[in-house]
Amino acid sequence: QVQLVESGGGLVQAGGSLRLSCAASGRTSGSAVMGWFRQAPGKERQFVAAITWSGDKTINADSVKGRFTISRDNAKNTVWLQMNSLTPEDTAVYYCAARRRGNGNYAQAPGYDSWGQGTQVTVSS
Repeated sequence: QVQLVESGGGLVQAGGSLRLSCAASGRTSGSAVMGWFRQAPGKERQFVAAITWSGDKTINADSVKGRFTISRDNAKNTVWLQMNSLTPEDTAVYYCAARRRGNGNYAQAPGYDSWGQGTQVTVSS
């Protein structure tokens, strides 16, 4: 089992930036893929970005392409989500997730085995 703890959320004005962190502990070596999802009030959980263990493959949702960047440092057991040019539509609770399987659709939440508690991101207009 992998334990995940997110941090870095907060309140920011539109156009601003935030950097989210996800610290992993436990059986981190079995996490083939790390991902970020978000959930706004009254909406379903939405895929944001994912990265493979080696970092050689990243995937971003169309809504964040060119604005968000996912990265990881396995030595530090940490994954980051750099968010730039934020808009009010980015307001949500952001969750870090880990999955053991390296194949399949990284954008599907049910494919992930471990989840963090989430960190709130609020973008004011």
